[in-house]
Amino acid sequence: VQTCALPICIGTTAIQLATARGAHVIATAGSDEKCRACEQLGAEAAINYKTEDFVERVKTITGGRGVDVILDIVGGSYTAKNIMSLARDGRLVQIGMMGGATADIPLGPIILKRLTLTGSTLRIRTPNETGAIAAALERDVWPLIASGRIRPIIDRTFPLTQAAEAHRALEGGGVIGKVVLTT
Repeated sequence: VQTCALPICIGTTAIQLATARGAHVIATAGSDEKCRACEQLGAEAAINYKTEDFVERVKTITGGRGVDVILDIVGGSYTAKNIMSLARDGRLVQIGMMGGATADIPLGPIILKRLTLTGSTLRIRTPNETGAIAAALERDVWPLIASGRIRPIIDRTFPLTQAAEAHRALEGGGVIGKVVLTT
């Protein structure tokens, strides 16, 4: 069983998927309310990165071991912290760059802990690759959705005519889950 660290912004679905597959999830979020939401979705612990040092909390929670996998959308200055939070043979999967596209990283822990740093995006995949991903989702994830083990978390809905207000809600940072535009 692996220990994963997941941010709330992509985390409502990721937390549910990881726990459904038996992972022990530690989430990071920017408010105590979001941390509670992560725990309600199945995270064993949630760290408010605005008030706590998540590297130290991960060490405490894991008994100094670190986590096996980190799924990160921030990048930038978080990259070094993520590296320090990984366990031996851990993997950092970079899927976004909200905090910047460059980072100063400590090479020592990468070598000494045999870490793997990788990135992924759907944007540059071929139609065959996206088709294979869709087939895997249908095979492996859809049954979890159909059974109700994983459900979409909808924070609120807005009519399409209020798209600007929906964007302001997202930018305000108080959203937990998705914002949906309706026609």
